Amino acid sequence: MNKYENGLQIREEVIGRKASQLVTDSLADIAPILNQKTLLAFDEAKTRGILDMKQREMITITTLLTQGDTSSQLRIHIQGALNVGMTRDEIIETFVHCLPYVGFPRVLNAISVAKEVFNKD
Repeated sequence: MNKYENGLQIREEVIGRKASQLVTDSLADIAPILNQKTLLAFDEAKTRGILDMKQREMITITTLLTQGDTSSQLRIHIQGALNVGMTRDEIIETFVHCLPYVGFPRVLNAISVAKEVFNKD
């Protein structure tokens, strides 16, 4: 299995097959190289070890929260965080912990996205 195939398998495990396909489809006609880059990032994240996927998703949702205006990616990675073993309480606590560093608007926006994801279950 090459790095792209491995990355695809890992991405599907983390964010789900449907979301993974949406990423591929959304980039296919405009920037397929970005899809390949995401596959390589997932491959490297898993094969490097050091941090597990739960820790990596926690970091990912935190950085997306701090950037603001990332609801579509945040939605995917909140689901990914759940898929790799984070609980709803851990996700919310991660966001609450960010409050003094990034402020209410970004934390409230992330909580709103989390609520959408949680209500899909």
